[in-house]
Amino acid sequence: MKHAHFLQLVGLSALWGASFLFIRVASPLLGPWVLAGVRVALATLTLGVIMWVLRHRWPWSHWRDLTRLGLLAVAVPFVLYAWAALRLPAGYLALLNTTAVLFTTLASAWLGDDRLTPTKLAGCALGFGGVALIVGLGPVDTTAPKLWAMLACLAAAASYGLASPLMKRATQRMEPLAIALGMNVSASVVLVPGAVWYAPQAEFTGTALASVVALGVVSSGLAGWLHLRIMRHVSPVAAVSPAFLIPLFGVTWGHLLLDEAIGAGLLAGALLVLLATALVTGFNPLVRTKLVDVPMPKP
Repeated sequence: MKHAHFLQLVGLSALWGASFLFIRVASPLLGPWVLAGVRVALATLTLGVIMWVLRHRWPWSHWRDLTRLGLLAVAVPFVLYAWAALRLPAGYLALLNTTAVLFTTLASAWLGDDRLTPTKLAGCALGFGGVALIVGLGPVDTTAPKLWAMLACLAAAASYGLASPLMKRATQRMEPLAIALGMNVSASVVLVPGAVWYAPQAEFTGTALASVVALGVVSSGLAGWLHLRIMRHVSPVAAVSPAFLIPLFGVTWGHLLLDEAIGAGLLAGALLVLLATALVTGFNPLVRTKLVDVPMPKP
């Protein structure tokens, strides 16, 4: 992996680490369906304007692929994470999101797009241990609502993990901008009707609106497009590896913006997370390697 791609993935981790704070703030005010629906609508508008300015063509012949990706990578995770945010703190959401790396590793191996190696499995194990130290989670309250919320997070991570190798394949046939827009358009068809239905119950406060704008325009729109651009050049597992760094940034943003306490295991956890990311992505800062695309099967 090139140094530039690694640094871009770290930058995405910083952005997406803040997104769980925004979800935690906005979901109780807007409700899961309104939050998810407005989020994808703003992402669609943002990407649509960019695509119009750049005069990119819409990939009409790939609408089935884009619909599948929109459901797996956008609609399902957005609703499930927003629903879970009603019951779990942002730290739990970020921690459970890291399982997307493991699900992507397994899905990529199952589809024949990547190899399941001991190094990658070791990286996953180190990453899970690192994020646990970073978040500093205590005993989990095993009430039924929280257990269901945790299962919702795992289902969201699994959905995204399954979508990741499919997105990698799509980048070999379509422009990343077209993929990002098509995914959000497909998700909008599913989510916007639900958002309209639940809109009368939502509290459209300034805080809620600012949070959903940040999620829609930046996290889902611009960052989603950048992520697909990176995915074109790295393996699906490497592309989803920012999930390991998200809790680190999530806790950092929480400390800086919300004055949340930082656990004693932050430093040790951060080191484990960085090592895990390097193992999973194959990045070595001491060695300058050539960029090698993962061979993809023909569609």
